[in-house]
Amino acid sequence: MTLPALCTENLSVHLGGGAVLESLNLEIPTGCFVGLFGANGAGKTTLFRVVLGLLPPSAGRIRLLGLPPRQGRIRVGYVPQQAPAALEGTLSGRAFVAAAWRGQRWGVALGRAAAATAIDEALERVGATAFAERALERLSGGQRHRFLLAQALVNRPRLLLLDEPLASLDPAAQVDFIELVRGLCRQEGLTVVLSAHDINPLTAAMDRVLFMAAGRACLGRVDEVLRDDKLSSLYGSPMHVVRNSGRIFVFPAHGFMPERDTHHHHPSGLK
Repeated sequence: MTLPALCTENLSVHLGGGAVLESLNLEIPTGCFVGLFGANGAGKTTLFRVVLGLLPPSAGRIRLLGLPPRQGRIRVGYVPQQAPAALEGTLSGRAFVAAAWRGQRWGVALGRAAAATAIDEALERVGATAFAERALERLSGGQRHRFLLAQALVNRPRLLLLDEPLASLDPAAQVDFIELVRGLCRQEGLTVVLSAHDINPLTAAMDRVLFMAAGRACLGRVDEVLRDDKLSSLYGSPMHVVRNSGRIFVFPAHGFMPERDTHHHHPSGLK
């Protein structure tokens, strides 16, 4: 039996005296592309931090391919929401990817050969070989995102976490990035969890949608989750889902956000 890529059982995280995540029960199959949505304060980044082993659960448990986070995190690749300062500097794309290589298990000579092979493979997988020697500051936003992705892939993870990777990209670059990630998921069986504010660029690519509100979550296929009744139950307040011209819009029935969101962001799909 194939183990799920990510499994949580009654997972809770309390910070500052409040529940950021509350009794999450999730099971994400291996090789699945999951879109993660919810307003600021819903717990998306906190969930990523727990998966990465950076934040211990207050209750419950989490397993990565059957392993606890400390053992399983070597199989996890991560692209953070805030891009490293190196992306604006003179460092080459190849050197940026090389900085993430873990070579502790190898001798010096073998380590260098293994690192070179892993870096070349990561660059090829994201289509960045042709401009890998250029300084990152000379590249477009879409090209830089390819190196962020290559850095996350250089150690051959089986689970890839992408925290708001589309936020700084124009629509054309968003499409290219989504297609690239979708291809990795399909061709290599890589499991992807990609968080975003707008669901619409991802509707055709996702296998599952994970919607979060006030520390709780609902996981399923798009048509299963994005329904008035499901989201109303999740938010604890009436919500509407409207489909128009191929786009999906989610909004509160009474014109306010039932969310602990001090940044006043709208729900997914509403700009």
